Amino acid sequence: MIKNLLVVCFIFLIACNNNSKSKHKNMKPDFTFRTLTKNEKALYKGKAATLYHNILNSNFSGGILVAKNGEIIFEQYNGFSHFSTQEKITENTPIHIASVSKPLTALAILKLFEENKLQLTDSIQHFFPNFPYHAVTIMQLLSHRSGLPNYLYFMDTAWNKNLKATNIDVLNFMIEKQPEAYAMPDKVFHYCNTNYVLLALIVEKLTHQAFPDYMQEKIFTPLTMKDTYVFSIKDTSNYTPSYSYNDKPFALEPFDCIYGDKNVYSTVRDLLKLDNALYQHTIISATTTQKAFTGYSKEKKGFKNYGLGFRLFIDNADTVVYHGGWWHGNNALFTRLLKDTATIITLGNKYNRSIYNTKQLATIFSNNADKDLSD
Repeated sequence: MIKNLLVVCFIFLIACNNNSKSKHKNMKPDFTFRTLTKNEKALYKGKAATLYHNILNSNFSGGILVAKNGEIIFEQYNGFSHFSTQEKITENTPIHIASVSKPLTALAILKLFEENKLQLTDSIQHFFPNFPYHAVTIMQLLSHRSGLPNYLYFMDTAWNKNLKATNIDVLNFMIEKQPEAYAMPDKVFHYCNTNYVLLALIVEKLTHQAFPDYMQEKIFTPLTMKDTYVFSIKDTSNYTPSYSYNDKPFALEPFDCIYGDKNVYSTVRDLLKLDNALYQHTIISATTTQKAFTGYSKEKKGFKNYGLGFRLFIDNADTVVYHGGWWHGNNALFTRLLKDTATIITLGNKYNRSIYNTKQLATIFSNNADKDLSD
């Protein structure tokens, strides 16, 4: 009897373990793209090439990709990953995507939400009891409605410039110094990098993994984003630097090892894989995706809004989901035209504000050029 009972328990444990593993796998696609005809591809490619040359000047160093129905219709790489050695940027060169990292952090949180490891209504004190700002929820962190102060400002003059700060340092600084909040929670939309630093820490708290490791295991590897990683202190000796106008590289600064709000290095092709997964709901479900693409800041009237990790331009049924980014010499823009199932991704490692104007390539699909997609 005891032997049989042990066998049953062993089988039960194996089953539970398998179920636990299976729930972390990405889901099966529930959406199929229509295959483009050769004529469509040629037409789109010609229009995209013309606009590319009109918009991006000779200063452009980076990569651009335009896709329709999940297919690449135009891509171009220009400039150097290392100007000193004249090493050219290719489709496999990881570039810092700056705040375009925030949608990826949001997806990690929403994935944990679907696994019932957190609730969007959970307060920060649920994870960090000593956190001095009360009534701030995960939902408010995701939607930039926490009212928290921005660490890039309150730590700028107070932090030892000889030390590389980490996410834990930001948390401990806020607990110890309690810098003044920008606003009461849920009072107003206030774009704030601190929100996503804390979200990355929550991922680490729940998963008992370093955030870069979790992202690699649960998002980048399943989506075969082979040239994507989260930068941290261990990567400081090997990375693609960014450059100013005079081709001089930016040196690493005290806040360059903080992640969640930034510090994902990726390529336009890898981000297209992410884009396809969002359409096909293989990272998070259609229901959760819709929650992420819903605007939560309605105190200001207009088309612009912010969802859960994504900027939105909502014009009736024609929604553009996008996010821009800037850090040192890096500029990035990730634009998703939902009605057209089209995507424009531009990443640069040499400061160039013209990158944000690549949103104009939306005109080759529809009337989206009239939409102001600036941050």
